[in-house]
Amino acid sequence: MFGFTDIIKLLLSAFIILPTVSIIREVGYLVVTHLFGVKSSKVTVGCGPVLFRLGVFEIRKYYFMYSWCSHTEIESNNRWVHLLIYASPIISTIAAAVLVNSMAHAGWLQPQGFWEQFIFYALYFLLFDVLPIYYPDGKPSNGRVVYDLLRHHQLPDFQRQSY
Repeated sequence: MFGFTDIIKLLLSAFIILPTVSIIREVGYLVVTHLFGVKSSKVTVGCGPVLFRLGVFEIRKYYFMYSWCSHTEIESNNRWVHLLIYASPIISTIAAAVLVNSMAHAGWLQPQGFWEQFIFYALYFLLFDVLPIYYPDGKPSNGRVVYDLLRHHQLPDFQRQSY
């Protein structure tokens, strides 16, 4: 059953592991957009009022709830550039999960506890990133963007749904 140690794991997951996985995911965007000449990128972690800014990172009050990367226009309108940008959080999340899993398998990290939860949440994010779907608000997942770029050679339209 759910005990005291599980509550500690839940709090650790919600307030440390999820934001860490979010940052790793968004850094994937950041790195690739900079490779393709985007001059101004920003990673926002959380929602609500801004707590502080540190370089390109903006941390908000509810830092454990949401994250995104915003950037100025991309100079190249090449579909492969867009594909790499939208695949970058998928790649960075996979890389982090494989790295941590390999280190745990090699005995460099204790596989139970923190790192087990880290891999779980990395794969959780990955699952919803690769599914080629439109979210309820009309935004496409990264998997959907990659699918449309490969299949239809274009970015999908985003039209916010009203309820």
